[in-house]
Amino acid sequence: MIRLVRSKITGALLLLLAVFMAGVFGYRFFSDYTWVDAIYMTVITITTVGYGAVKPMSPPEKIFTSILIISSIFIVGYAISVITEYLLSKSNIGNFKQKKVQEQINSLKNHVIVCGYGRNGKQAVEKLQDYKQSFVVVEMAEEIIERLQELDIPFVQGNAIEDETLQKAGIERASTLICALPSDADNLFVVLSARQMKKDLKIISRATEETSYQKLKLAGADNVIMPDKIGGDHMANLVVTPDLVEFLDNLSVSGEMDSINVEQVPFSHFCPDGQERAILDLDIRKKTGCSVIGYQSSDGEYIVNPDPSMKLKKDSKLILIGRPNQIKNLKELYNV
Repeated sequence: MIRLVRSKITGALLLLLAVFMAGVFGYRFFSDYTWVDAIYMTVITITTVGYGAVKPMSPPEKIFTSILIISSIFIVGYAISVITEYLLSKSNIGNFKQKKVQEQINSLKNHVIVCGYGRNGKQAVEKLQDYKQSFVVVEMAEEIIERLQELDIPFVQGNAIEDETLQKAGIERASTLICALPSDADNLFVVLSARQMKKDLKIISRATEETSYQKLKLAGADNVIMPDKIGGDHMANLVVTPDLVEFLDNLSVSGEMDSINVEQVPFSHFCPDGQERAILDLDIRKKTGCSVIGYQSSDGEYIVNPDPSMKLKKDSKLILIGRPNQIKNLKELYNV
């Protein structure tokens, strides 16, 4: 919106310049005025202040002046309206929108804060939207803020390394923080600040250099992702085990309901009464068609292809695989 108004302002200013130059050159060469008199006549004609002409006008000069007046009325009026629209969008309307977004953010709980809306931040936001997970983007670049406004994405404009900015994003009520800033140093500062502000916050950070991995872990990041390393590993796997990688790529863990193949379900959904049960007793395969392929214990340990006799402990999770319609049955049966 603001970008469109700015382009209108450029066009309006060019039109003003064009009508001014047309008046100056017209009076200078058509009416044989001096340069000073030509500029004077153009100014009083365009602004319609009503001062008298420098000298009596001939009929052709009167026609030229009349055309200049009519043209300038439309052009000046258009320029004023565009500039007024721009000023309103930058002040009153802009502030009103920001207040409205901040009110929306203040009402969020257990949301995700995404610091940085670059390539990785944008991908994270798209995944969160697929899962209908509430989130807030923290960004300081003006052009990106305009894009977030156009997309109706909740945001806080500011530097993520500042505590005040994270507080505006509702860090005390958030469940997760994703650091997707382009600089490892900035991500490190954000992780340090966030960990001090909320001890139980889950923090996920990106890293560019391998040397930053351990530093981010020590600073308090629960998970550190290296996009470049993952991309290189993926390409190498396509050479070594292409069919397996292609199969795994076709497994969707997010998106529309008709494309999801893998789902993670907490203990509380399988055992709402809190009683621990074995996987076999749940009979998930018969009820939904989905198969259990993984188990995550309460301390974060993963077990691939768990034994059916394994008991689900509190705060654990099951990872299941199935066709989209089977995943849908799973979600409906266990209120996922």
